[in-house]
Amino acid sequence: MWRRILAASALALAALVSGWPPARAQAPAAAPAGQPIEIQFWHGLGPPAGGQLEQIVADFNASQAKYKVVPSFRGSYPETVVAAIAAFRASTAPHIVQMFEVGTGTMMSAGRAVKPLHEIIAESGVAIDTRDFIGPVAGYYSSADGKMMALPFNSSTAIAFYNKDMFQRAGLDPNAFSATWQGVEEAARKLKAAGIACPIGTSWPSWVMVEQLLAIHDVPLASRSNGFEGLNAELNLTNPLMVRHMTNLVNWQKEGLFRYGGRDAAGDPLFPSGECAIAFGSSGLRGRIEREARFQWGAAMLPFYEGTAPRNSIIGGAALWSMNRGPNATRSAEEWRGVAEFFRYITSPPVMAKWHQDTGYVPVTRAAYELSRSQNYYARNTGADVPIEQMLRGGDPTPNSRGIRLGGFIEIRNIIQEEMERAFQGQVTPEQALASMNTRGNQVLRNFERTNRN
Repeated sequence: MWRRILAASALALAALVSGWPPARAQAPAAAPAGQPIEIQFWHGLGPPAGGQLEQIVADFNASQAKYKVVPSFRGSYPETVVAAIAAFRASTAPHIVQMFEVGTGTMMSAGRAVKPLHEIIAESGVAIDTRDFIGPVAGYYSSADGKMMALPFNSSTAIAFYNKDMFQRAGLDPNAFSATWQGVEEAARKLKAAGIACPIGTSWPSWVMVEQLLAIHDVPLASRSNGFEGLNAELNLTNPLMVRHMTNLVNWQKEGLFRYGGRDAAGDPLFPSGECAIAFGSSGLRGRIEREARFQWGAAMLPFYEGTAPRNSIIGGAALWSMNRGPNATRSAEEWRGVAEFFRYITSPPVMAKWHQDTGYVPVTRAAYELSRSQNYYARNTGADVPIEQMLRGGDPTPNSRGIRLGGFIEIRNIIQEEMERAFQGQVTPEQALASMNTRGNQVLRNFERTNRN
């Protein structure tokens, strides 16, 4: 259902902005005299991260009197996207909307519905040093000419978590996690032999087992530099690496070495609850594990296949996009300045470092990373720097490890997960599942290309 809603919404958004600007635009409403200018901020973070985010907003509001950011939780990321698009149609869009990374391609093609970050900075005069953003993060949200389009905020990457108590029970070194998939498989067999029912689990199966896998091995997920070079990209999911890995996952599930935990974040509870000995998921899961786990645990980089010189992993999480009110409405320069001031506040080193340390999301700026290091956060919290080190591994990102810029990728990710499920259920072979991902996903790309072709 969500795939149909999101696809229709993306098409509607493209149609709305194709005729921009309107002949007559509705003037922005002025704030009552003496009242702060309100900045509407829609987000998709539930508790506890949502509460931590709203506390940052409250702190910003308390730090000055000119602007008041009004946060509003709009449900899951897909629900937030649908709500924002509907509001744009009604000329009541929020100033800021939180969009998860797979919607980047769609937002990049949204035309004047979006107010790019670089324009806000230039027009407002508010100093935000975009050069300080960590390379893989900045690159993901930048246009082809290097201009940043959105503000990275709750960025994450996928890493491995492992239960040290279970490792000890299985005779494994609790302070070592294998760098390779071959080693992970060997560890899983020992864990199973020790009576552990779930040796390996995962969250975000498409993100972790497809998107991250290909980036780390420097294999393209799609042509045209994973879509960064244009809308006419085609998927590359039948490559030998994916055939090998999908076959392994299916076989490991049959042997009881791997448990499929469901789509997107459905598998998150498998590790903190103590069910699975090894789990692959978002680095942002760290905060939950710290609160809920009743066992000793460790964090490590994602594994790779032997013979590989591993590259950086790609980002997940979300960014903050600025929106125009709608096809028939504008915003004042003072509203945009308020957005810029809020962005400057939340990316300041003290605020960003605290957010990083409290949640497990990566610090999106070098300054916040260095501040965390100077505060001895990584010395006190072993493994907390794993996501950053993994994202910086291998030097500058390659065209295959920069990220994914495919229109309609929200829908494509669901297709990937559907086909993975069919393979796990024995309805199709791994090769057939991958071929279907390609065919169905390419149809989404062609539909998006036709709608957004200039």
